[in-house]
Amino acid sequence: MSARDLFHQVVKTALQKDGWTVTHDPYPLQAGSFDLAIDLRAEKVIAVERGEQKIAVEIKSFLGPSKISEFYGALGQFIAYRAALKFQDEERILYLAVPDDLYERFFLTAFIQDLIVENQLYLITYNIEAERLQKWIPSLNTVTRSKTS
Repeated sequence: MSARDLFHQVVKTALQKDGWTVTHDPYPLQAGSFDLAIDLRAEKVIAVERGEQKIAVEIKSFLGPSKISEFYGALGQFIAYRAALKFQDEERILYLAVPDDLYERFFLTAFIQDLIVENQLYLITYNIEAERLQKWIPSLNTVTRSKTS
């Protein structure tokens, strides 16, 4: 099992503040003969008639010297985890959680935005100091609607 990201507890607390119930920490996955683990699995009741929203969250801090190298690794991991979720838990939506200041400085560049769109990367930004979720990209409501239609 891999080491926890530096901001693991920050994101877990932020999800709980936002009304999410963390059901697994970590969330184990099987992909053939590979044992994988997404950082968190969470659920939230949104309305009696609409049911539950189900997510899995992979947390990244991007504290190393090369943001682009870390992005390559995070994107590959996201794609592999999303593929594994299709077999084990296809209703669950995978998000990559990144610090909000990093999102503003790095993730909004044209090249990274193109990669996000091309690979359908879903993001949550979080504020480290406030332990709060800032943005869902794309919006969780948009993703939920499109997956259930």
